[in-house]
Amino acid sequence: MEELDLIIDTVKSEMEAAMKHLDHAFQKIRAGRASTTMVQDVMVEYYGSMTPITQVANVSIPDAMTISIQPWDRSAIQAIEKAIIVSNLGFAPSNNGDTIILNVPPLTEERRKELAKQAKAEGEQTKVTLRNARQDGMKHLKKLEGVSEDLIKNTEADIQELTDKYVKSVDEHVKLKEADIMKV
Repeated sequence: MEELDLIIDTVKSEMEAAMKHLDHAFQKIRAGRASTTMVQDVMVEYYGSMTPITQVANVSIPDAMTISIQPWDRSAIQAIEKAIIVSNLGFAPSNNGDTIILNVPPLTEERRKELAKQAKAEGEQTKVTLRNARQDGMKHLKKLEGVSEDLIKNTEADIQELTDKYVKSVDEHVKLKEADIMKV
């Protein structure tokens, strides 16, 4: 039935969105190596408007512990430096007039444990979102009229199966991220 398929598709798309959010959150949790994703959310005040750093500079990784930021417009170097300091990333930018260099300090054992805990918390939050999507789908099923109980039960089973699959995927993602963080 079309209505049942629509409910399943809606639940699935909500769960996909939750997984995308988890992946994005994990990109921000650094694992001891430099990555361009560490600065991707930094907003620079450029000609009076807030602009993502990637639109005012070339961000690259020359080695595992360094992020290099080369502005396309030299006059923006101070604004970029200020934005990095204000963004509270924990990096002290240094510039040579052309390029801003961020040295990524190696993670301490304590910091690794904090980041692993943060990854686990993100995973739990995603599971809550998945369960809410399942609950919404179940509510919509209950409101349907003129649909046989068997079809509703089968659809409920399909939604539960989807939920279980995504919850398992979250657990795997968290496990991989924790292993990545704890790896020295």
